[in-house]
Amino acid sequence: MNIKDARERIDPELAEALKAVPMTPAGVFDLSDLEGTRADVRAFAEAIAAQMPDEPSVSVEQVEVPRPDGSTLPVRLLRPTAQAGPLPVLLWFHGGGQVLGYAAQDDPNLKRLCLEVGCIAASVDYRLAPEAPAPAASEDGLLAYRWLRRQAATLGIDDSRIALAGQSGGGGIAAATALMIRDQGEPASLFQALSYPMLDDRNTTASSHEITDIGIWDRATNILAWTSILGDCAGTDDVPPYCAPARATELTGLPPTFMAVAELDVFRDEDLSYATRLQASGVPVELHLYPGAYHAWDLFAPEAALSAAYFHACFGYLRRQFSARQP
Repeated sequence: MNIKDARERIDPELAEALKAVPMTPAGVFDLSDLEGTRADVRAFAEAIAAQMPDEPSVSVEQVEVPRPDGSTLPVRLLRPTAQAGPLPVLLWFHGGGQVLGYAAQDDPNLKRLCLEVGCIAASVDYRLAPEAPAPAASEDGLLAYRWLRRQAATLGIDDSRIALAGQSGGGGIAAATALMIRDQGEPASLFQALSYPMLDDRNTTASSHEITDIGIWDRATNILAWTSILGDCAGTDDVPPYCAPARATELTGLPPTFMAVAELDVFRDEDLSYATRLQASGVPVELHLYPGAYHAWDLFAPEAALSAAYFHACFGYLRRQFSARQP
């Protein structure tokens, strides 16, 4: 597939939404100006939130989880106030290629998720690269997971129904956290829900070469991000799976997995490969591939039919998995 083919295959609704997105020559995410792009991402998220009606039936509380070094990890707890506990909890990791974004950017979507699924969302404000290279973010994920289990009774959480989820870079962190949980001998999470996750630093797949000029997390942006995350180790043989989950050679013992993949995404093939390898390792996998979708299409075109299909599939999976273990 060449560049022209990729652009021509974008779903019409998503293509129309893309026209309204302000682009720099480097696309939406210009990592050559990291601080400027971080400010732009915050402004974009705040503008979207301002257009959405508030949801007073979901409370939001930020807690500070202590790290061993004396610093703290902020975690936002979003809770449907009308539902009695103990409730299941989704440990959530925001998108941004592990170099951009912040936990509160997902509050509007997580409020909807909490109400429709009937769960608490614990959104992790994990450390970003390059200030905190990998595996700092997944270490934060493991810390938050352990804290939720330890504080379950106080928080009104059902500790047998804690799951991991994330989008894009956050999906990669969720996958790395699942590997850490398994390898540290922690009680397994109920499942992991990975939406177009960032898994492989090597950039050798067909899709990583095909997606170069859509403007939404293309090849050049992805290479810059991985260099920020891993430094000179990016693409070498010295990258552990806690930094890039696709590097894991053993996937047995990981939790059941939901995977959403966009056809016109630089991550497409690494995601499909990971899902296939999980299934071959005995892990139950529900895989959805969205034709004509580019990276993070549900955020840029939330009202599109493909976005509605994604939300229906994802929320349905969450409800079924949480209900299957309901006490």
